[in-house]
Amino acid sequence: MKPRLIYSPRYDVDYDGHVFATKKFSLVAEALRPFVEIVEPPEPSRDDLLLAHGAVWVDKILSGHLSAADASRLELPFSPEISLAHRLSVGGTILAARHALETGVGLHCGGGSHHAFRDHGEGYCALNDIAVAILKLRAEGKIKRAAVVDLDVHQGNGTAAIFAGDPDTFTFSMHQADIYPEVKNRSSLDVELLPGTGDAEYYDKLRHGLKAVMDFKPELIVYQAGVDVWERDQLGGLSLTERGILDRDTAVREACLLHRVPVAVTLGGGYGPAPEDTARLHAATLKLFARMS
Repeated sequence: MKPRLIYSPRYDVDYDGHVFATKKFSLVAEALRPFVEIVEPPEPSRDDLLLAHGAVWVDKILSGHLSAADASRLELPFSPEISLAHRLSVGGTILAARHALETGVGLHCGGGSHHAFRDHGEGYCALNDIAVAILKLRAEGKIKRAAVVDLDVHQGNGTAAIFAGDPDTFTFSMHQADIYPEVKNRSSLDVELLPGTGDAEYYDKLRHGLKAVMDFKPELIVYQAGVDVWERDQLGGLSLTERGILDRDTAVREACLLHRVPVAVTLGGGYGPAPEDTARLHAATLKLFARMS
């Protein structure tokens, strides 16, 4: 039986030359199609979104129309089509988390919108799929303790803010210190990296971070596997090679296997010179985790 990969062609929205090239989603899905069963995500309900977001913000998203100030903060040319893409991405991470609890791993060709706060979106993230998925499964009684392993080059500020003071969620973010977001929100564990950090130093710091995550004894991990840590990324300043990113993913995968913690994988950021570069890196991550199922 093939592993399941959650993906919707409606994730691909024309952002009119935006650095966030949504073409990467279809490229990744096509690269994995021979190895996986592709499953379309369901749209989450309004009540699902309210688990992590305020009613005013949810209703703005559902309407497909934001104020100029909201859109400026989000840094996207918001539209009903973009609203649907972001809502479906939430449904995708919820489904990936369900798959993780069933088989040990859930694979989402999307998601990882860690800059979305309870009452606003920013940094290309309208809705925090990571937070909604964790809170949805907790509300259903399927989990109590969860952890977020966020290895995007940017700090997961929205996720940290949503789960601030939540004793049952451990948020771990390892990110470049001197880039967006300018003001960081405190995670359970933040590991800040200097620009130019390469494979060896990154891997060493990651091992210590993963130990702290596993000491928390989560019943589910949501992995934000951003590939903007790559040395050629347009928005990041770290120096991880392609091999270094694969070693990073392997460390997360092996920790989850060793401690028998289900993991839902989301793509997160990636802004290579071409969408094909970003898609190649994302596809390698998903192929590695697909071997867990």
